[in-house]
Amino acid sequence: MRWTRHLGMGLLSLAFIASAAAQTYPTKPVMAVVPFPPGGSSDAVMRVMSSKMSELLGQPLVLENKPGANGSIGAGFVAKSPADGYTMLIGSVGTYAITPLLLKTAPDPRKEFDLLTVAVRTPNVVVVPANFPPNTIEELIAYMKKNPEKVAFASAGIGSTDHLSSLLLWQKTGTKGLHVTYKGGGAAITDLIAGHVQVLISNLGVLTGHIASGRLKALAVTSEKRVPALPNVPTIAEAGLKGLEVYSWQGIAAPKGLPKPVHDKLVSALGKTLKDPAVKKQLETAGFEVVDNTPAEFASLLSNEITRWKTVIDTAGITAE
Repeated sequence: MRWTRHLGMGLLSLAFIASAAAQTYPTKPVMAVVPFPPGGSSDAVMRVMSSKMSELLGQPLVLENKPGANGSIGAGFVAKSPADGYTMLIGSVGTYAITPLLLKTAPDPRKEFDLLTVAVRTPNVVVVPANFPPNTIEELIAYMKKNPEKVAFASAGIGSTDHLSSLLLWQKTGTKGLHVTYKGGGAAITDLIAGHVQVLISNLGVLTGHIASGRLKALAVTSEKRVPALPNVPTIAEAGLKGLEVYSWQGIAAPKGLPKPVHDKLVSALGKTLKDPAVKKQLETAGFEVVDNTPAEFASLLSNEITRWKTVIDTAGITAE
């Protein structure tokens, strides 16, 4: 009896200590893991948010790039980290909804993460080098039909939204190109500008500057409506192509099992950061639309995205292993 009583008191003490630690959180820097190389959308979004997040948390928010295996290395690192609020993941739709369908080693986002919020979304834009002949999406499709499997489509890796968006286009138009993978979106853009590849379907947020400079031509955006950043670029639906609306998004999560006070503080700080006028303006100028949804809304979106992209993957018969 005495041993049982002492054990019970010890567990109560540990629970009290854990609760007190959660209430005072954070007491040291918080790491935000970006599972891609610098230069991509996830990296860009977190860098815009980091200063305000640091201010609200009262501790530095430190960015750590952990690229590899299309985001699964960084995601796996976060999934295995302590659920104490000192490690977060900012990843793309590819990280959460696509890579787990392709790699058995990738963490299951619905089981291994506390989903916090989808920070932003942005449509993809179909871009080609300035000197590539097609000037519209219709001309690109006609060019591909005359040159089957000869037009090189760049992507940030197998299973990335770049890759899956290309597959979706091919499936919907009865065309097929060559898939050329890169270690991250930055490298893909560099080679596209140089003309080593001909097409990239990627996030508007990382391409607006290159389009504005004339280095790349935008043929179509994958949103339901034209976007303010590119008012003269038609939607892909305007070309009569249905079912090709695609948004890339950046979601923020933490290891499963956050203490409620820590969870609530992180969700609150993320929401306040995304509502901050200066942060919001900077993100929108870069072509991102602030989403700032709830953990439940994030979970619902993720479920829908997994269903959609599983169909594309199964139809194409692709695998990353």
